[in-house]
Amino acid sequence: MSAEGPQPTAPVFRRVGVVAKASSEEALRTARELDEWLARRGLEVLLEEAALRTGGDGWRPFVPGVELDLVVVLGGDGTLLSVARALERPTPILGVNMGSLGFLTEVHRNDLYPSLVRVLAGQFALEERSLLRVDLERGSGESRRYLVLNDAVISKSALARIIELRLEVDNHLVAQFRADGLIVSTPTGSTAYNLSAGGPILFPQLPVAVITPICPHTLSLRPLVVPDTSDIVVTLHTDREEVYLTLDGQEGAALDVGDRVRLSRSERVVHLVKAARSFYESLRGKLRWGG
Repeated sequence: MSAEGPQPTAPVFRRVGVVAKASSEEALRTARELDEWLARRGLEVLLEEAALRTGGDGWRPFVPGVELDLVVVLGGDGTLLSVARALERPTPILGVNMGSLGFLTEVHRNDLYPSLVRVLAGQFALEERSLLRVDLERGSGESRRYLVLNDAVISKSALARIIELRLEVDNHLVAQFRADGLIVSTPTGSTAYNLSAGGPILFPQLPVAVITPICPHTLSLRPLVVPDTSDIVVTLHTDREEVYLTLDGQEGAALDVGDRVRLSRSERVVHLVKAARSFYESLRGKLRWGG
């Protein structure tokens, strides 16, 4: 008898959802190949609508509310972001990068099947990523709620003048300032627009959010990292300008003077499958750091 005790068993995968970037013929073709590859291993496969339209008889549709053991996303970070927000339970997501950069879709297309072999054998880790709940509170009393995995951005249009924003954290005034806009990012989104705007790179599991002004008129106003349990409120104090709230670069709404955007950590989380490189390996490879 072994003195080490019982060994952990590999997870049992029975039902897999496959989502492909609708505008990529390569992603759609790979989805059809993947359906056959998984089916040969006795797995039930559900295909997202775009891939389903190009399939044959007997293919089963992927619906975000259906219980799944794994979701494979074929595309870029944008495709994964939309899937992560749509899933109603924290289903493991394996992102396959069909493009170029991609911090979330860590597995390259050429490594898809070797990576899946490891995942199906239980040779992977799950990373829990936080979501931000974003409430748009209109001056008229109307409200709307969103979820973001990367960021919420308040920004002026290309032709608008500089805008004035009031930033509060946990009912404390941080600043009332003029800028091109403001980014509130999760650690996952710190390598997206936040990085381009001069914000810090955050380790993905940190329980924080980063608030990054976009081209502030006051040069001393710098990015600010706060606990993600904080109640972050941004109020627009500019009228007669085109200002927008954009969520994960995919959803959005026009803002009016007096509108408030309230942000805090959501109870929902996202589980990303890590079967290849570490976060630091991704930074070296994606950002072309030396060493």
